[in-house]
Amino acid sequence: MLTGFKNFLLRGNLIDLAVAVIIGTAFTAVVTAFTGMLMSAISKITGGNEPNFDEFAPGGVSVGPFLTALVAFLILAAVVYFFVVTPYVKAKERYFPSAPPGTPEDIKLLQEIRDLLASQQRPQA
Repeated sequence: MLTGFKNFLLRGNLIDLAVAVIIGTAFTAVVTAFTGMLMSAISKITGGNEPNFDEFAPGGVSVGPFLTALVAFLILAAVVYFFVVTPYVKAKERYFPSAPPGTPEDIKLLQEIRDLLASQQRPQA
């Protein structure tokens, strides 16, 4: 019974997931702070008003909080994409280049088998 528990703890996936959660939580604070900085810059550009649509309710339907959350999400997504994803992809390609395009080995083997079978079916003259 304890062997199974030990295997569960030491399997590796559990540690990887724990590290991902910890790093993700710390990274959330960085991205949130950067998004707040961008929102502050937007408020300076727009004359001191931070994008806040909470009071917006056309036809009596309160869509303001949704619009505020949507704008914050789009800014957050842009920050993550342009400052995390794009540099990560470029660095990954620089330090770990992908394999040159070509025919994979299994496809080459299948093509050789096909060619051999085709040559055996042709009448030998």
